[in-house]
Amino acid sequence: MAGVTRSLRHEYECYVEQEIENYKDSIPRSAILRIGDEAVAAMRDSEQLLLGEVVLCAEVDRIIRGRLRLPSFTTWRRRRLKLLELYRRPEHWGMAADAPLVQATTVAPNANVLVVGTPDEATTLYLTANGCQITTVEHDPDAVDRVLAAAGQVGLASRVHGTSAPLERWYPHEPLHCVVSTPAAFERLSIEERFRVIEILKSATLDGGVHLVRTLVAGQSALSCEELVQRYDGWAVSQLTQDSFIARKAVA
Repeated sequence: MAGVTRSLRHEYECYVEQEIENYKDSIPRSAILRIGDEAVAAMRDSEQLLLGEVVLCAEVDRIIRGRLRLPSFTTWRRRRLKLLELYRRPEHWGMAADAPLVQATTVAPNANVLVVGTPDEATTLYLTANGCQITTVEHDPDAVDRVLAAAGQVGLASRVHGTSAPLERWYPHEPLHCVVSTPAAFERLSIEERFRVIEILKSATLDGGVHLVRTLVAGQSALSCEELVQRYDGWAVSQLTQDSFIARKAVA
C-alpha cells in the first residue's frame, strides 16, 4: 500500500501542476502580472525578503491553487481510487467480462505489454488501468497521438509509451509479458515479414508470457488461425474465437 500511496502522491502532484498550468494558459498576461504583484505583496507581508524567481513562482502557484480550490490529496485520492476501480472493469470499456482480451491478459501489475494494431483506445486503457506498462506501436502517428491523448484524459498517461514506426522495423527494448495484436498491425507486411515479426516478438516474450493473436489479413490473402498456430509450436495454444487465440510461452 505504501508503494501505491507514493504513486498516487506523484500523480496528485502532476494533477495539481497541470491544473495550475491550464489556468495560466487560460488567462491574459495582464492577469498573470497582477497575480505576480499579489505574490510579491504576500511575501513582503510574511517578511520573506529573498524574492528569488523560484520562490516568487512558487508563491504565484500557491495563489492560483487557492483560487482553483483544488481538492486536498486525501479527497483527490478517495475519488481517484473509485475511478481506478471503475477503469479496471472491462464493461467500462465496452467489453464483456469474458472477452478474449480479458482472458488473455491476466498478467502481473507493472507487466510490460505490447499493443499493436488496435482499432480503438479501449484495449490500451483497460490494460493500463489494471497496472500494465503499455507500449503501443503504430505506423500512423495520428493513431499514437490518439492513444496518448486518451490515456491523458483519464490520468493514465504515465503508463503508456507510444511509438510511430513500421512494425517490421521495430524491436522491443525490454522483455515483454504480453503481446496483443490485431490484423491492422500486419496488413502492410508480406507473409515473410509477418512471420519474422512474430518470431521477434516470441523471442522477446518472457517464459509464461502470452500472445493474444487474431487472424492476419492483407489484401486478398489471409492467414488462418491454423496457419498461425503453427508459428507457435511449443507454446500452449487455446482458440478463443473463430479468428483469435491465446498462446502462452512454456516455462523453461
